[in-house]
Amino acid sequence: MSQENVEIVRQLQPGPQVNVVELFVQGGDDSEVEAAIAAATRSFTDDFVCVFHSLSEEPRPGVLGLRESWLDWLAPWESYRTEIEELIDAGDRVLVVSRDFGRRPGMDKEVGFHGCAVWTVRDGRIARAEFFTADRAGAFKAAGLSE
Repeated sequence: MSQENVEIVRQLQPGPQVNVVELFVQGGDDSEVEAAIAAATRSFTDDFVCVFHSLSEEPRPGVLGLRESWLDWLAPWESYRTEIEELIDAGDRVLVVSRDFGRRPGMDKEVGFHGCAVWTVRDGRIARAEFFTADRAGAFKAAGLSE
């Protein structure tokens, strides 16, 4: 089952050339955004929560909470993309180790940094997502792993 969980999480990751700002911020008109949210909702449990640890320790509920968290995170960025380095099977959790790249308005070059996310899968659907930018050790701990 855990390899299935890795595949579920892999399918939700944007490709390395996808500008996540365009995906979330400039995602189309309201009907397109609502349709995308409705489609995504099928991949998540009814009690899904997400936590962006660099923004707040307070969990945000639902797919709308996930979108709101991404909008908050992306606010200072003109472009932002993620390259997945590794997906680590941790049973009902999947640790995603990534290298993120972003460019703020007025910058010519991207800055890069490491990120991690822990996705918890329950009955084939995402139950929790935690995002870590400056705390790799915290991400491994949240996944029940040691570095």
